[in-house]
Amino acid sequence: MSWTEAGFDVFGQHVLWTDLVGNVCALGTVWLAIKKTIWTWPVQLLGSALLFVASFSAHITGNALKQALFGILAVYGWVKWSRGTRGGAELPIRSARVRERVTLVIVMIAGTVAVALLFTLLNSRGWNISWAPWPDAYIFVGSAVATWAQGKALVDFWIIWVAVDLVGVPLAFSSGLVVSGLVYGLFFVMVMIGFRDWLRQSRELRAVTA
Repeated sequence: MSWTEAGFDVFGQHVLWTDLVGNVCALGTVWLAIKKTIWTWPVQLLGSALLFVASFSAHITGNALKQALFGILAVYGWVKWSRGTRGGAELPIRSARVRERVTLVIVMIAGTVAVALLFTLLNSRGWNISWAPWPDAYIFVGSAVATWAQGKALVDFWIIWVAVDLVGVPLAFSSGLVVSGLVYGLFFVMVMIGFRDWLRQSRELRAVTA
């Protein structure tokens, strides 16, 4: 057994260490995001690396690609939040404008279709890149959009995560990633808490600015 498959058995299910520790980091990322701390991003970077290995081992290519993109976006978010909190300033969170929301929806729809068609094409040519092209594409694109919006400190990124979780939970369980499935469920609760807190704080900040 290679190190990428190392883990332990619970109730007949093999739990990968990379899946377990990576998801602990993922949960930590959500909690840190609620607190709006810069540590959100280095923790996300570590978790993305571990979950990339876990997903690749489970042959969930779409999820593996999502984690690779997460790593890149973690660097982007790290830079954006560092600039936004320079000199000890409060992170300037806000709700997305109408045009921004429309753009986010269009990118999610168009991106999902494009990536799903790409996955399907690669599958037909023997690459076996994804056994569920459409859910994989949706999770991949939705996660990317949510993380980008998080880097922009938009309150709306929490809602996008809810939409992603609704597909991510059943897909993770059906793929054998038990820990990921359970964590996706916890994500839903934490995301709702984060949305409530960020929305309240953005309104307070807007009132002070006004």
